[in-house]
Amino acid sequence: MTDLHVPAGSAGADGFDLVVTPESAGWGFSGLRTLTLAPGARHTFATGADELLVLPLSGSCSVTVEGETLELHGRTGVFDGVSDFAYVGRDSALSVHSAAGGVFSFPGARASRRLPFRYGPASGVPVELRGAGQCSRQVNNFATPAAFETDKLIACEVITPGGNWSSYPPHRHDRTSDVESDLEEIYYYEFRALAPAGVPTVPGGVGFQQVYGDVDDPARPIEVLEEVRSGDVVLIPHGWHGPSVANPAYDMYYLNVMAGPETERAWKICDDPAHGWVRSTWEQQPVDPRLPFYSTPTGASPVPR
Repeated sequence: MTDLHVPAGSAGADGFDLVVTPESAGWGFSGLRTLTLAPGARHTFATGADELLVLPLSGSCSVTVEGETLELHGRTGVFDGVSDFAYVGRDSALSVHSAAGGVFSFPGARASRRLPFRYGPASGVPVELRGAGQCSRQVNNFATPAAFETDKLIACEVITPGGNWSSYPPHRHDRTSDVESDLEEIYYYEFRALAPAGVPTVPGGVGFQQVYGDVDDPARPIEVLEEVRSGDVVLIPHGWHGPSVANPAYDMYYLNVMAGPETERAWKICDDPAHGWVRSTWEQQPVDPRLPFYSTPTGASPVPR
């Protein structure tokens, strides 16, 4: 198994800031790339056997596939709004151009079917407020199974106010059953400092991610407890994962990318029984008043789960 914590700047290739492929991760399906484009710059590449999304993290761009171009309005940053996005099928060549420059992500998955190139509007992204109290977070479900069709790929964004616990209670999705899907997962992080202007801050912010194994599955040990910063990635091939902890001095964003061998595209999880009971306490707690982070095209609904 490869190193599961991938620090920012350590996995760039072919003009990309970050390249995680199924081969580099040592698994079968999930991948992610990120790309910084200077004003007026263009980047062209092929998807190969992967389907992918073009999701602006900051800035806007145009995406061209086989002579058809989609304009993505994007956003100023991940803490500032929901973004529109484009879907690009496997066995495609795409060109991404940004007049003003920006940073763009490409969540991907090894795909069997080639689905058509198409646009995902920001207005169609379901936004929910999940959890309550210090477990409150905002989830932008832009490419979850009920929101947008893909072959294998599942992706969402989670934004967590400083000091809160996210991806909690710890959960897993690493086997096939009536209550669980077998899905590899990538976490990509960004942070926003909350300190007043002029106060020193940690470059890249600070958060923490935990992943640990199941005592009933000694053949697949895993143990991750990492400090993560902007641009870092954590790979989760299996095991309980959570919490993702936002330092009180930094708001935390992460992009989740999931895919696996399941014939049904679904996100089914099991909670660690030692922690899952905490969900019952959320019904008596208010959602963190700092949420939602911004007004959303579809609104944001509290979901106590």
